[in-house]
This record gives sequence, structure tokens and C-alpha cells, in this order.
Amino acid sequence: MFPWHDLLAVLCGSLVGFSLALIGGGGSILATPLLLYVVGLHDPHRAIGTSALAVAVNAFANLVPHAKAKHVQWPAAFAFAAAGMVGAYVGSTLGKMMDGQRLLILFALLMLVVAALMLRGRHGHDGTGYPRRNMFPRLGAVGLAAGGLAGFFGIGGGFLIVPGLVLASGMAMIDAIGTALFCVGVFGFTAALNYAASGWVAWPIAWEFIAGGIVGGWLGAWGARKLSGTRGALTVLYAAVIVVVALFMLAKSLLP
Repeated sequence: MFPWHDLLAVLCGSLVGFSLALIGGGGSILATPLLLYVVGLHDPHRAIGTSALAVAVNAFANLVPHAKAKHVQWPAAFAFAAAGMVGAYVGSTLGKMMDGQRLLILFALLMLVVAALMLRGRHGHDGTGYPRRNMFPRLGAVGLAAGGLAGFFGIGGGFLIVPGLVLASGMAMIDAIGTALFCVGVFGFTAALNYAASGWVAWPIAWEFIAGGIVGGWLGAWGARKLSGTRGALTVLYAAVIVVVALFMLAKSLLP
């Protein structure tokens, strides 16, 4: 029998990696619904745990070029990630305790928020205020909150981490994007290990999803260069897809 299950995992991972590289944000929010409704991981907790692992590995893979370009502010990254690791552990522990269907309802509502933030766009910042006074306490507070949300839902949380880093430290936007990848990886691994301790990570599917994500990321980076003039339209289209998927999840969870 042809391994459709494995092929779907690779293809879905490729879709997430492609969209993340092409649009530049919000890609990982589709990982959990794809694992649930396409790949066939029917347990919401297993889908979230597997998604957290895939998000973490892909974040660290994408961190390398940013680090080589010196677009990672390491002192801020370590401070933000240290506080966020605590938040991710607490958040993932609370997520494991919640009923799976209620968790999916909250996840779908979060997707609507992400879509709205994508449509608003990211405002540039040149980094002239870096480092801000009392930067490290600010990074700790924002990191704790962002890590908690990322751990609870098993997502990357870049849509919160990037503006959070800019707000707390005053760093340039390009540095916040690179620094955020390190934090996303730390948060994701923390949540994934917590879920794995409960047996809620589908390891073979996770590695297939990751492999697909790497290939999709290469294709998405190529597409981003070719379609740079249409990025705004692509962001609107992708946000619309997120809204449709969120409404589908709400209907599946709320309707009998």
C-alpha cells in the first residue's frame, strides 16, 4: 500500500515552510490544523505537541543565515528566551490539562487574531533606541508572556515575539526577526519536550513534517525573491486562508 500518510505529512510540512518563507510570518499557525485535518492526527494534544517540535527545528534551521548576517542580538535573545522558557513550560502544562476540543476553539480564535495582525503589517524600526533603559526586566516580562502563549498552543509565536522584542529593547526590526527565531526554537522545544513526556508527540510524522518544511522553505525563499512586488497581496491572501481555516475549526468544534 502506498504510504499516503507519510506523503501528506511531508506535503503539509512543505506548505507551512513555503508560506512562512514566502510571506515572512504566520506560517506555523497552520501546522496544527494541517496535522489534525489533513495528516490525520485526531488527538488535538498530539497535533499540538508534534507541531511544537516541527516549529522549533525549523526556527533553528532558519536562524543560521540570520546569525551569519549578525542580525541576532544575543544578550537580548538569551534574556527573552530564558524567561520565555519558563512561560512555555507553564503554558504547555496548562494546555495538556485542558480538554482537547476547548483547546481547539481557543486555537481557532487565536488564528483570527494572527490574521488581523498580519493584515495590519509590521512597522519598521531602525534600532536607534537600542538598548533601552531597564531593557532586561522588560525582556523578561514580555518573554514570560510570549512563551506562555507559545507553549499553551504549541506555536512559534513570532507574531508576538518580534514586536515584543522591539518594544522591550528598541532593537531594529531586522534584528528582532533574527532574534525571534532563536526564541521560537527555545519555546518550541520546551513545549515539545513537555508534550513528549506525556507521549503526545508523533515522532515519525514530526520528522516528515520537518523535512517537508525545509524543502518548502527553500522554495518559499526563491518565490519571495521572484514575487517581492506582490508580497502585500500574498499576505492578504494568506490571512484570508487563516480566517477560513479558523472558521472551519470553530464549526467542527462547536457544531454537533
